[in-house]
Amino acid sequence: MLPRPMRHPAPTLPSDSSAATAAAASAATVLSILRGANPDRLLPAAGIAPTPTILQHLRPALPALPDPAIPALARWAGAAAAVSLLASRGLFAAAWRLLLPQLPSSQPPPLAAFASLLRRYARIGRTAAAVRAFRFLQRNPDRYTVSADGDGEDGSSYAAEASPLILTVDALCKEGHPRAAAQLVEQLRREDPTWAPDVRAYNVLLNGWSRARRLDKVEKLWAAMRDAGVRPTVVTYGTLIDAYCVMRRPDQAIGLLEQMREEGIEANLLTCNPIVYALAQAGRFGDAHKVLEKFPLYGVAPNISTFNSLVLGYCKHGDLAGASKVLKAMLGRGISPTARTYNYFFMVFARNCSVELGMNLYSKMVSSGYAPDLLTYHLLVKMLCEANRLELTLQMLQEMRNSGFEPDLATSTMLIHLLCRRHQFDEAFAEFENMFERGIVPQYITYRLLMKELKRLGLVKLVQKLTDLMRSVPHSTKLPGSYRDKEGDDAIEKKKSILQKAQAVSDVLKERKDSKKAHELKNSEETDVELADRIVANIRRRVYGDVSRTGPSVS
Repeated sequence: MLPRPMRHPAPTLPSDSSAATAAAASAATVLSILRGANPDRLLPAAGIAPTPTILQHLRPALPALPDPAIPALARWAGAAAAVSLLASRGLFAAAWRLLLPQLPSSQPPPLAAFASLLRRYARIGRTAAAVRAFRFLQRNPDRYTVSADGDGEDGSSYAAEASPLILTVDALCKEGHPRAAAQLVEQLRREDPTWAPDVRAYNVLLNGWSRARRLDKVEKLWAAMRDAGVRPTVVTYGTLIDAYCVMRRPDQAIGLLEQMREEGIEANLLTCNPIVYALAQAGRFGDAHKVLEKFPLYGVAPNISTFNSLVLGYCKHGDLAGASKVLKAMLGRGISPTARTYNYFFMVFARNCSVELGMNLYSKMVSSGYAPDLLTYHLLVKMLCEANRLELTLQMLQEMRNSGFEPDLATSTMLIHLLCRRHQFDEAFAEFENMFERGIVPQYITYRLLMKELKRLGLVKLVQKLTDLMRSVPHSTKLPGSYRDKEGDDAIEKKKSILQKAQAVSDVLKERKDSKKAHELKNSEETDVELADRIVANIRRRVYGDVSRTGPSVS
């Protein structure tokens, strides 16, 4: 067996991660400095870099910071990062105070700092506030600075690329408000008839409507762009192609690819791969391979994403032979498969409980030097649990630990349910208890299942211990809608029948208590037996719809 390659790093666990502990300690040090005197001098002296992890630890304490500490925080972390942190906590007034220095000699903040504010406004749905912020920037170009370092994709400087309008429209579109972005652009056109949106504005709006899956808006905007004489770029075509592919119209996307070629715009993988993916998802593998054969004509070479799309499509349609051919074609081109490539096969094996095929592929994968990821182990554990293969499940969990991955909620839940099905309740309880030791709260349905079996067996001590464990942590008490407490259909129908009869008797008694109806029932010619028969007949009509026995009883 070949030596295994380097494993992917295990997921960070808050309970035993030294990095997380160090970040929390550094954040506490920063907070103590910000709350004290002279933070501008002490923060640089502390030698703590403003990493994203440390900044996240600072977020909860921001509302309690004194006002003089905010500028020091901005000078240490950067204006854009400080504004983003403040806005994420809803401290927009503090963010604006930071962005609007009072001293004339102060250097204006970078436009990127306002971009963070615009994005936060859009994220919480305050589109009007985002538009007002844009209007402020539009009227006060001296209130921000833009670095001219670096060039854009089309050779223009960053100063031309990063405009307040583009940042505002981009923030609104990416946060799900393309209508507000389109209304802003239209309002600007009405205010100045000589102004027209450029290709960047069109690209951002197209992307926003595409994200919203409004193909009608995408097509309308594309027609308006062509009518205005705006020359599209590869980004424009990539957005359009992706929109058509998402809406399962790959034929129109292929037409756009040919149109790009006619206009002399070079295609790339972002314009070609979505078409292969959409065709494979639709089961049109012949057309997908035809598009793949045309890649050289577009000057594009397929990559791992291209082949993974084909593998996923074949596996989705249950054609493992076709997926295997794609895998061989990948290797023939010198493209190494990834864990994701193999996971598509494992999804099929898990769905069909094909234990032998799954374990054989896993062995080949490992012996060939490819490292499984967390999803690989999830799928294999699921396959083995559903096949009731406890020994192999435990072996796979050990392999998972050896690879640097700790069992999480999903894998532990599957193991507990398997142990319960095999009536190994002591082991199931031990795994349940171990989840708490690892900082994982089990699902409520798992607790109910285990509790019912322990009560049935009369294991009073374990029942009490299980109850104490769940009471020690906050947890949801919701169950899936399909969950039934193993009552059986007969028991359920019996309960329904009893409830219907009880409701019918209750209705008759209410009528009996009604003085008017009681007077009608108390006919001088009726006997007690006839009165009882009348009540029974009413019950029959309500419960069974039986109107055949409404006359007096013959006794």
